[in-house]
Amino acid sequence: MKEATTVIGGGCFWCTEAVFQRITGVNHVESGYTGGKIKNPTYREICSGLTGHAEVIKIDYNPEELSFADLLRIHFSTHDPTTLNRQGYDSGTQYRSVIYYQNEAEKRAAEEVMAEMADYFDDPIVTELSPLGEYYPAEAYHQDYYNQNGGQPYCQAIISPKVQKLRAMFADRLKAEA
Repeated sequence: MKEATTVIGGGCFWCTEAVFQRITGVNHVESGYTGGKIKNPTYREICSGLTGHAEVIKIDYNPEELSFADLLRIHFSTHDPTTLNRQGYDSGTQYRSVIYYQNEAEKRAAEEVMAEMADYFDDPIVTELSPLGEYYPAEAYHQDYYNQNGGQPYCQAIISPKVQKLRAMFADRLKAEA
């Protein structure tokens, strides 16, 4: 089986992780941090907004089942790429919409998808497109957060609607649920 990896951010990593864990072709999703200026940042440091890191997810996926472009289409459809440094009530540079590319082919594909998706939004897309730098996994308690804590108020109010939107828009892309 082939495997590729990409790193994206679309607000709180609990939300993006919950979305991509449900997509056929995605083998693993890990919450983490990248795009900042200090090594081995902690969640507390990230939340200060002073490190420059974004909350992101690292997605390991099978490109024979899910293309990079389709992965990005799902990404743009399940968060708001038109709000600078904010998703809903979460605000700060750590919540920015971002795609981290690893080569020129990914950069071109991301630019093409961004241009394609622009027609679907009333406001301009402000998603950052940057080369991937050092990636750091988030603390263990952030991993698989929605699946472990789905009954918590934040999960019910913020993440569940994103998962429901995913189910409505991409039913043909979902893994079978146990």
